[in-house]
Amino acid sequence: MKVVIMAGGKGTRFWPRSVERKPKQFLSLTSKETMLQVTYGRFRKWLPRESIYVVTTKTYRSLVEQQLPDLPADHIIEEPAPRDTGPCVALTANFFLRREEDEVIVTAPSDQYIPDDEALMKALWKAEQRAESDLAIVTLGVIPTRAETGYGYIEAEESAEGIRRVRRFIEKPSHEKAQELILQPNMYWNSGIFIWKPSTIAYYMKLYQASIWKRIDLPGDTWKEGYSELPKISVDYAVLEKADTIWTVPVDFEWDDVGLWTSLERIHGTDEHGNLAEGPIRFLHSFNNIVFTDKAKTVVIGAADLIIVSTGEGLLVCHKSDEQLIKQVLQEWEREEEGGSERE
Repeated sequence: MKVVIMAGGKGTRFWPRSVERKPKQFLSLTSKETMLQVTYGRFRKWLPRESIYVVTTKTYRSLVEQQLPDLPADHIIEEPAPRDTGPCVALTANFFLRREEDEVIVTAPSDQYIPDDEALMKALWKAEQRAESDLAIVTLGVIPTRAETGYGYIEAEESAEGIRRVRRFIEKPSHEKAQELILQPNMYWNSGIFIWKPSTIAYYMKLYQASIWKRIDLPGDTWKEGYSELPKISVDYAVLEKADTIWTVPVDFEWDDVGLWTSLERIHGTDEHGNLAEGPIRFLHSFNNIVFTDKAKTVVIGAADLIIVSTGEGLLVCHKSDEQLIKQVLQEWEREEEGGSERE
């Protein structure tokens, strides 16, 4: 088995701590080590470094090298530009096939919280056995513990075995829909961890995303020239929701994709007033807030259910119920700035 850690995302929802020049996978959010270092260390406990790879964009290669000095240089798969996980996974598969290697690979995000390394290892070994079969895609399905609207869901068939066939993928639901889903049997969170062979990825990319695969599967380095023109599409949309040979291994270990500020409450806990703070911060008559400041003294009085983050990059003040909108606001702001530059 090989593991490929995907570390090319921008982590927009963690702005202003996570910014384009140094996104969240390169930050220390869940421990003293960065998210990337924790993920790499998790797999190094039971795999040699020769079996671990990192796929990232050209922009972040130097950060990967700085944070993972143990990783061989030729184990960094470099994207010329960020194009979401669809092209990223296709490029990864092509990387191994060019080297005539077709062992099962695990494609795993770099920014997840999984404290039980042994339970993860056992689930992946189980998944690997099924992924050896022709055209089999395997994912880890996390048994849900709450009505979560930030995750996609997997509905699987009933089975007495430790692995189940996937019936369908469900997009991020409303709160009401999420409450319904978690009451249904054989329903799991989509962990975003996939286990498959490079040849399996290639087969489905050729079948469902032929134009992407054709552009990546060019001789030599010629594929790099048009990579930035590829569509931005997730691997879920590109392949998983279309393929018909998908399995899930149900897992019940503690797991979080650390996608939002509120996920840090589940990992670090809060004080007796429900506040989570990092930095020189004082509270008065304030409850259930998340506050971060990297330098400036901060006083929070009479506030509740807010996310307040102050760094040299900017200031965020957001009600917890609206944190899913952070990415949207930043994207709109970016488009406005780009439009202004073009007019100038």
